[in-house]
Amino acid sequence: MKIFVGNLSRDVSDEDLLRAFESFGGVESATVVKDKFTGESRGFGFVEMPSVSEARSAINGMNGKELKGRTVNVNEARPREERGGGRGRPSGGRRY
Repeated sequence: MKIFVGNLSRDVSDEDLLRAFESFGGVESATVVKDKFTGESRGFGFVEMPSVSEARSAINGMNGKELKGRTVNVNEARPREERGGGRGRPSGGRRY
């Protein structure tokens, strides 16, 4: 199960996220999302846990808790929405 973790401090690393969630069970991955240009944290991340029951326990246990000075928001991750690749132009005709 994939878990969304929001309102992360910029100081939180992947390792910090892993340590915070592994007390609830097995963790497949823990990733803080970073800006692709600056490399700085975007303030959220994702944790993947193989067991749904352990993941739900982690969500209940971590939501509203403090991690490195910030109260985190923890929820089940929603599927990523598809984005259009139109770059703001209508498809079809050519402009001159």
